[in-house]
Formats: sequence, structure tokens, C-alpha cells
Amino acid sequence: MSNPLLETNGLPEFTKIKAEHIQPAIIQRIEACKACIAQVLKEPNKNWDNFIKPLEEHDNLLEETWSPVSHLNSVVNSQPLREAYESCLPLLSEYSTFVGQHQPLYQAYLEIKADDHFEKLSQAQKTYILHMIRDFQLSGVALKDIDKQRYGEIIQRLSELSNQFNNNVLDATQSWVKHITDAQLLAGLPESAFATAEAEAKRRKKSGWLFTLQVPSYHMIMTYADNEALRKEMYTSYVTRASEQGPNASEFDNTVIIDEILALRHELANLLSFDNYAEKSLATKMAHSCDEVNRFLQDLADKSKQQAEIELDELTQFAHQHGQVDTLQPWDVAYYSEKRKQYLYELSEEQLRPYFPEKHVLHGLFYTVKKLFNIRIEQKKAVNVWHKDIRYYEVFDEFNDLKGGFYLDLYTRSNKRGGAWMDVCKERKVRLDNSIQHPVAYLTCNFNPPVNQEPALFTHDEVVTLFHEFGHTLHHILTEINVIGVAGINGVAWDAVELPSQFLENWCYQPEALNEISGHYQTNQSLPKAMLDKLLKSKNFHSAMQMLRQIEFSMFDFNIHMNYKPNLPDHVQRSLDQVRQNVAVINPPDFHRFQHSFTHIFGGGYAAGYYSYKWAEVLSADAFAKFEEDGIFNPQTGKSFLNNILQKGGSLPAMALFRAFRGREPNIQALLKHTGILSTAP
Repeated sequence: MSNPLLETNGLPEFTKIKAEHIQPAIIQRIEACKACIAQVLKEPNKNWDNFIKPLEEHDNLLEETWSPVSHLNSVVNSQPLREAYESCLPLLSEYSTFVGQHQPLYQAYLEIKADDHFEKLSQAQKTYILHMIRDFQLSGVALKDIDKQRYGEIIQRLSELSNQFNNNVLDATQSWVKHITDAQLLAGLPESAFATAEAEAKRRKKSGWLFTLQVPSYHMIMTYADNEALRKEMYTSYVTRASEQGPNASEFDNTVIIDEILALRHELANLLSFDNYAEKSLATKMAHSCDEVNRFLQDLADKSKQQAEIELDELTQFAHQHGQVDTLQPWDVAYYSEKRKQYLYELSEEQLRPYFPEKHVLHGLFYTVKKLFNIRIEQKKAVNVWHKDIRYYEVFDEFNDLKGGFYLDLYTRSNKRGGAWMDVCKERKVRLDNSIQHPVAYLTCNFNPPVNQEPALFTHDEVVTLFHEFGHTLHHILTEINVIGVAGINGVAWDAVELPSQFLENWCYQPEALNEISGHYQTNQSLPKAMLDKLLKSKNFHSAMQMLRQIEFSMFDFNIHMNYKPNLPDHVQRSLDQVRQNVAVINPPDFHRFQHSFTHIFGGGYAAGYYSYKWAEVLSADAFAKFEEDGIFNPQTGKSFLNNILQKGGSLPAMALFRAFRGREPNIQALLKHTGILSTAP
């Protein structure tokens, strides 16, 4: 039987991939990788070409086979696909441990590093070898055999638990719906919300309006619904997903999974001689110690809290005056925040939405990166995709040379994981015939689709999200590094990987860029100056409260890993409560269980690293300040960012790349200035 997953010369044939193809393809790739290891270890004089390059080639084939499987599991999840995906997790974990603890492989890398020819290698090649030696050590290559076995068991179990955590969040999100047939219950909602909810009801063969816990739907109710009881019901359902609380209590409960994940991570760290998992996490990051991370987060919190308290007090007074609310409840915050924002600036996200139709937003995005980095983006038709709404684009440089491509998946739908992300489809590499394989990315969002023959209309916040993910996409595609392990986002310190994405967000607030990003879907008129001025004035509305919210998440994540002790009762909730006592200005109700759907740290790669968003934001704000000094679209500054950040991948330490661009180390003042916090910071 032919297997489309084994055809990796071109783009994946998504519509041909069936559940039954998955496990056989992965088994075949892993066997080929192990055979390659056995073969190259026989080389008497090991070097880059006869040892590392064949290993890189086979590992890349395995990654290219697994990538479409993992992606489909996220965007068109089904029971057969889920089962096939899960059947491969133990195989991949076993192979990862097999490689990471392979003593002869490790010794071979040490020998190549010690050889005189090492200094003649490129910087990227040397960095890759050093990273590999470090990763062998972090994989337990020096452990006793019994500890190696335990390490492998932990890695496999953690893979299974993270997958189950994500499944529970997806299933819990999809299991709850609110079907409404009385329009009076939906007073306050904009027309776009009615249209989207009506379309969802029709899709499910119901009358009236149907709301879900997908973010666009949830956001509409929490922001605009006058009905407090409806807001409370939806809030309760959302913040208790996958927990022992709420309307689906214990049905998809992640409580035991969270506890086991933390226990296993701590045991893993101890096996590797770290005191805790936070220390292990920092072994591959810019931050040097737990104390440094804690000081960084506490400093940001201290500088933000006074302003956040003022913001909350003003919001509470507003709710009392305009809504006769004596005590502001958590399900009131988004509602009255939007009311107050409209009151102060005479502007709402819904007023902006008609000016951000998908066509204009994509045009403005491509215009912005063309002016910044002299690249051109063109849609390529007749590409095999997993859903009719998916498009594929190619990226060309100033010399019209192809740099890579990306799939664009913008809309929310059933059986699709929530959130927005960029992931890797194909890496940049030099093939065995010395030709270049161009990198390919998946760019995924969850925005409302077109409704009633009208184009998809985005909020400005969604525009910012799209720019953010496109920054990651460019980091992957524009790399000039030909060593896979340090090309694109590979090998980049995790607390610096958000730099390009957060950096690109800034152009969503620049008048010249906004003239291209915006265009009324009926008149093509760009965002009027009066609305633009209001948007810019409202940019830092409640910025201190938003800052503290991210710091709360970051401290919680870091603390539960740093301070973990076995058999400590209620460790997770106690840690969260302590963090909130320290930094939060809004305390949620006792039933709140946000940690049960915190996929970044329990189902993704941000464990003991969620602080990276704030850490990288310091870098991105300071990088953008360079454009403010030189000119927002200064071609030399854009070229410098392209050359020093986007093209270099992980070939050099992140701080070295930042210094090469900025001429110095980063300064936190730019972030405080851009968020409007500097004026009140102590």
C-alpha cells in the first residue's frame, strides 16, 4: 500500500492521509533512523559530512512525516486520527530517549568537538554540535542504567499526559453550548455576534442563536451582553473547563493529570541533578537562574501594580455610576471595561471591525513586511489542503528568490484546537544533492469566518494576533542557516523566541501601516483619522491590569515548578493563591480553575517558561524603539533586523544577536514606555 506520509519531496498530501497510514509510516522512519545511527558509527574518521549530515537527513525525514500528523490532530481532530496519533507517542518518546542516551553517539559528538577540524566548521555547525552535547547531557546520557530506564519511562508518560490534557481541554470546550431563541436575552450584542451565532445554530440545524466556548463566541458574550446572568453562566463554564467544577464537573477533569505531570517533571529534574524543574528549564534559556527570573517578574509587578489598582478603582466607580454595580464581579470586568473604553474614547472594537476585512488586513500585513524586509508574498493555487478555507502562500526575497511558504488557517471551527500558533511543516536544509529545501510553516488562528456573503471582519485585537503569529512565521521562513538544528526558530533560547512575533505587533498601531491594513469592507475607505487617533489613544487602556495578568500566569507557572515538593497537598491551588495575593488586583471566585486549561504549560512547550512572553517583550519593545529612533520603515534598520535576528536563527546566542542589532543589551524602559506604565512606575 502506498503511504502519502512517506512522500516527503513536496508539500504534504493532506487529503490522502488516513489514520491507517500513520503508525506504519512512523515505525518505518524510526527504523531507518536507527539503521542510520548504526551505519555512521562505523565511520573511522567521523566528521560533519559523513556522520552528522546523514543523521540530520534521517531525523528530518521523521519530523516531516510526523509534522502533518501532529498538525491534523490539532486542526481537524477526529477519533480515528486521535487514536492513530496517540499510538505513535510511545514510539517517538522511546526513540527520543534512545538517541539522547546513546553513549557511542554522545562520544562521537565529543570527539568531533575535540578534533582540530572543529574550528574550521561554520558558526552554525559549531553551535549545533555544542547544543547536541548539552542536550545529550539533559537527556540523561551520563545516568546509571536503572536511572536511564526511569528517565525513558518518565518521558513517555509525560508525552501521554500532555496529550490527554490537551484532549480534555478540547473536549470540554466543545461539550458546552448555549442555545438561545429569545433575542431579548442577547441585548447589547452587536450585529456581527448575532450573525455568527445564527450561522452556528443553522450549521447544527437549530433555530435562533448558538454560542460556544470558542474564544470569539465567548468574547462576544463577556464583552457586550447586557444580561449579567448570561455573562456569569458563560464565565463559569469557561473558567471551569476540564476541571472538577462547573457544568461539566469531573467529566474531562485535568486535576490528576496536572498533579502527575508536576510530580514527573520534578523527578526528571532530580534525576539530572537539578533541584527542581524550573532549574532544568533554564538550562536552555537566556535567563541564568531562578532568582533572575523571579526578580525580573517581581520588578515588573512592582512597577505595574500601583497603576493597575488605579485602573481597577476607576473601572469600579464607572460600573457603580453607569450600571448601579456595588461590587464588580469577574464576569463584569470585560463588559464594563468595554463600556468605559467607549465612554472615554468614543470607540469600540465593533466600530473598528468593518474597517478590518480579511482582504485588507492580509494586504496590509504583506505591505508592512515588504517595506520592512523587502520581501514579496504571493498566493499559490492548487495546493492540497486539509480544509476548503486554507490557503498557501510563497515568500520571495528582494532578488525574487523563493524563501519558503506557509499555510494560512484563519477561522474557528469544530474539532480545531483553540488559540493561535505557528508550527513547522518543513525546515530549511541542504539536501544530499546540495540543493536547498525551503522552509514551510503552518499559521493557525481562530477568528470568526465570513457570514451571510460578507467577508470575515476582524477586530483590531485579532489583527494584532495575526501580526504576532506572522512574526514567528517570518522567523522560520527567512532563515539563512542551513543547519536544521539552529535554523529558523530551532535552537533559539525559548525566552527569546517571542521577540520577532511581539516586535511585528507594533506596526498594527502605526498610521502608515494602518492605512494599508484597514479598508471598510463596503467602501474601501481606510480607517478615518478621527478613529485612528482614538485607537492610538486607547492603546494602553488597562495596560497595567493586562501586565499583571500575564505576570500572574508567569509567576504561577514558575513557582509550581520551582517550589514543588512531593505529596504537598493542594500545591497548585495554594501556589496560585499566593501569587494572586502578591500581584493580582482582581481575585476570581473559588470555583475558578484556569490552570486546568493552561495548555501552554501542561500541554505545550512553556513549562517553567511562560515568563518568556514578558522577557521577550523587553527585547521586542527595545528593538522597536530603534525603529522609532530611525524611522518606522527605515530600510537600513529593517535590513539590520532581518540580517541579525530573522536570518540567524539559533546559530548564535540570543543576547549576541540582540546586541548586534541594537548595539547594546536590552533596556526595560522601552517596554514601560510603550505600555504607558513608565509615568507611574516607582
